[in-house]
Amino acid sequence: MAYIKNIFDKNFIEYASYVIRDRAIPDIEDGLKPVQRRILHTMFAMDDGRYNKVANVVGECMKYHPHGDASIGSALVVLANKELFIDKQGNFGNLYTGDGASAPRYIECRLKPLAKRVLHNPAITQYVPSYDGRNKEPVVFPAKLPVVLVTGAEGIAVGMSTNILSHNLKEVIQAEIDCLKGEEFHLYPDCPTGGLIDVSDYQDGLGKIVTRAKLDTKDPKRIVIRELPFGSNSERLTESIVRAAKNGKIKATAVTDFTAEKVEIEIRLQRGVYAEDVVQTLYAFTDCEQSISCNLLVIKDNMPQVMTVSDVVRHHSQQLVGILKRELELERSQLEDKLHLRTLERIFIEERIYKRIEEEKTESAVHKAVVTGFEPFKAELTRPVTAEDVEHLLKIPIRRISLYDINKNRQEVVAINKRLKEIARLLKNLVAYAISWLEETLKDIEPELAKRRTEIKRFSAVDVREVAKRDLSLRYDGKAGYLGTAISGGEELLQVTPYDRILFVRRSGIYTVCQAPEKVFVDTGMWWCGLAERETLSKTLFTIIYRDPATKFCSIKRCRIEQFIANRDYPLVPDGMEVLHISTEKSFSFKLHYVEKPRIKIREEVFSAADYEEKGARTLGVRLSSRETERLELVKGRGTGKVGAVKVQEKSAAKNDEKKDKGE
Repeated sequence: MAYIKNIFDKNFIEYASYVIRDRAIPDIEDGLKPVQRRILHTMFAMDDGRYNKVANVVGECMKYHPHGDASIGSALVVLANKELFIDKQGNFGNLYTGDGASAPRYIECRLKPLAKRVLHNPAITQYVPSYDGRNKEPVVFPAKLPVVLVTGAEGIAVGMSTNILSHNLKEVIQAEIDCLKGEEFHLYPDCPTGGLIDVSDYQDGLGKIVTRAKLDTKDPKRIVIRELPFGSNSERLTESIVRAAKNGKIKATAVTDFTAEKVEIEIRLQRGVYAEDVVQTLYAFTDCEQSISCNLLVIKDNMPQVMTVSDVVRHHSQQLVGILKRELELERSQLEDKLHLRTLERIFIEERIYKRIEEEKTESAVHKAVVTGFEPFKAELTRPVTAEDVEHLLKIPIRRISLYDINKNRQEVVAINKRLKEIARLLKNLVAYAISWLEETLKDIEPELAKRRTEIKRFSAVDVREVAKRDLSLRYDGKAGYLGTAISGGEELLQVTPYDRILFVRRSGIYTVCQAPEKVFVDTGMWWCGLAERETLSKTLFTIIYRDPATKFCSIKRCRIEQFIANRDYPLVPDGMEVLHISTEKSFSFKLHYVEKPRIKIREEVFSAADYEEKGARTLGVRLSSRETERLELVKGRGTGKVGAVKVQEKSAAKNDEKKDKGE
């Protein structure tokens, strides 16, 4: 059994690790999930400047991605709709309505220049074998921008999830510039569908935002939704409004979705209802307002890690400097090799070293003759002549030697040396070079990508409890013992909303707090029922008179109910006690009738509830008398507050007393 358990544990850990790193969570280095990275790698390989059928891209990508064409196609559509790296042609769906894209054979795509500028550099990209070993795929792209912040990401893995909101490209680049300059920066989400957001609790990508649709209320008799809340679409939003209208939350006669290239959802209001009166209700009961929690979880150093937006910007600022340094060093190395070869070619042709090999009979002798011919010119060379250099020189065709242009060679050498000096200067000022690179990128981005679409605005979330109207009748059927808003008979106690909490005291003296119920059994007798609001309960003083069935001694307790947990039962009297009366009047009088005994002249006694102090809800009561009590009678102030159900309980108690008097 232990062996089997170890196998399961090992396999589960491997599966969880695979899902986290290779499926659901993006890598901080390039901000991409594996399927997105493989799609872009495929498009880089296929890139010829023209559009390719999405079906062709999917087919080629299957060489790298082992999970089928459907997952590749849907991921490509999502990535294309970000409008960052992929130029699309055809129906890729509608972000506003939520409509899906056409089949991959009907739509086309190609790379945007920004993709090559930000991601593509095979010379400094690390590659590994694909799943079948036939091809090579990148581990990560050397991304020069924090792509994960621009595109955003959602993913659910084993035991963890990520929810990264998208940000404006221009603002992200500007934040990176500010970071490199050592200045303060702040980044907030931006959604392609527009809308309003409150970022007061964003917490640098680890908190939450409140997002709202943008409403047009110029016409007092209708409301038009012009922009969608973050992450929503017109279909879901319309459904939520229709549902609220059917439930009576919104007084609307018609809800029509005209959304196509632009968002337009029209809400026509009932007679006597005006737009300004409905706005808060829309935010409260529909998807026009939503709260979105954020969790910036990424793969960093091959491990999942939670980071802030500022951490990501700082990480990519240093990464950009490192990438630019590697590119400059690579270019310098290539230019030095090119300069060395151009110098070799000039000396080889000008000094007629090629003439020395005419009389040589063996390959080794030819190589030796060439190397020997360069010895007088060592000072002009940047490094010693290698066998590869000799092979390069021997492959120069006679036609090129005869047409050799010395001036052209010298101009090329001058240009190479000039660029080498420029590279040396840039390597000494990498941060300034990175800033200039970002500023150039900022100038070249498309106007649509630079434009902020979501408006940042400070507003407080609407509490549905405050907006909801108390128009539901809470009724109590004393005969059946049921309480709720779905009861047709019985007596109406008060008007409530579905979000109200109520407190009711049962016949046994046990009280409970719950959400306003549709139908719940409480008891055939109920002392009190009211709203469980702090303001209401703080003004409500409960007076409980109870009797011990064993000794028949009566006690009184006066308290307020201020602390409770919903859907739990709390006793107002000790276990096993008999509740004779509960009242919410501050002052009333009652008479105790004692058990008749020989030589006892006092058979009844009147008490005033106001004579006893208020105590805590969990304390014991004060004994009223050391005499055995037969029954209780209200002398003055039979009323027990606003709730008629208490009167029902009082009547039933009076009938029981009459039966005892008659000896029944």
